[in-house]
Order: sequence, then C-alpha cells, then structure tokens
Amino acid sequence: MSIFSRVVELIHAKTNAVLNGMENTDETLDLSYKKMIGALQDVKRHTADVVAERMSLEQQMIVTQKSMTQSDADAHLALSKGREDLARQALTAKAAATTKLQSLQAAHDAIQIQESKLSDYCVTMQQRIDAFRTEKEVMKAQNCAATAQIKVTESLTGIGDQMGDAGAALQRAKDRTDHLQAKAAALDSMVATGVLSDSLDSRTQVEKELDSLRSGSTVDDELAAMKAAMAPVPGT
Repeated sequence: MSIFSRVVELIHAKTNAVLNGMENTDETLDLSYKKMIGALQDVKRHTADVVAERMSLEQQMIVTQKSMTQSDADAHLALSKGREDLARQALTAKAAATTKLQSLQAAHDAIQIQESKLSDYCVTMQQRIDAFRTEKEVMKAQNCAATAQIKVTESLTGIGDQMGDAGAALQRAKDRTDHLQAKAAALDSMVATGVLSDSLDSRTQVEKELDSLRSGSTVDDELAAMKAAMAPVPGT
C-alpha cells in the first residue's frame, strides 16, 4: 500500500470518527422516519392520480357504450324506415365507437394493473414504516438507558467531569489536612525538645526543665501525704 493510500484511509477513518461523534442517533432516526413518511405520501398521491385517471377512463367507456347502443338503435330505426343510407352511417358510427371502446378498455386494464401494484406497494411500505417506527422507539429507549448508565458509571468512577472534580477536590483537601497535621506535630515536637520556645516565656530551657521537675516532685509529695493520711492506723 502506498503512503498516499494510507493517508487517504487515515483521513477517512478520522472523518468517520468525527461524524459518529457529531451524530445524534435519535435525531437521525426521526429524520429517517420523516423521510419514509414523505416517500409514502408521494406514492399515495401518485396512486390517487392513477385512480382518478382510471375513473375518467371508466366514465368515457360508459359514454362510448351508450353511444354504441344509440348508434345500433338508430341503424335499426333507419333500416325499418327504408333509409339504408342512414342505417349505414349509424353502423359506421357504432363501429368507430366500438374501436374507441376497445382502446379505452385496453388503457383501463393497463392502468388498473398499475393501480393495483401501487396499492400493494403502499401497504408494504406502510408495514415497513410501522415496523421501523417501533424499532426506532425501542432503539431510542435503549440509547437513552445506555447513555444514562454511562453517565452514572462515569460519575461513580470519577471519569465524569462533575464527580471527577469533586474527587480531586476531596483529595486535595485530604492532602492539605495531612500536611497541616504533620506540621502541627512537628511544631509540638520542636517545642517539646526546646528547638522552639514560647515567645512570652522568658525562662531558659534549663529553668523550664527544673520547674517541670519541681512540679512533678510537688505532686508526688502531695500524693504520698494523702496516701499516708488515708492509711488505717494499726490497732484501731
């Protein structure tokens, strides 16, 4: 395969992908349905024209048949009156009417066949449209359900924009909280070890430690005194 052919295939693939992404399935189905309805209406209008033409031929056939009957009656009347010349003219008119009737009948038979075919086609087309409408609605419902499922899944998994942003914000908040807690613990440790001191406390580190020992000793002495006072006296 040449490089040019490969490039053409890639362009076609990209174009199809773009078109698929832009296409609204529901709108496409509805548009196809409307086109089918329009085509059916055209066929029905054409069928109506054929029916009108058939009825016009039938009317002409009735008039021609009456003309034939009248010419035949006129021929009999003229001949009974001894007017063979008039009888001949009447029979000639009858023959012309007979020829016309045959032509009308042939045209009528042909257009009736066409009308029958068009009527059958209308029925078949209507059945297909009904089936397409049902399938269209089912497919639209399935597309709606699938789209909803995708959105829910994307939201739950964080793929979607809204839940994804919320998840990212929550993670950032957690990271910040962890950082602040670690910083607070570090500061407490530094204060405890004397690396940092209270700016309002002027004592040195040594003085602070001694005061802590004194406080602890005072508490211990007081606790021992309380125990001794509460201890039972022997012999009582």
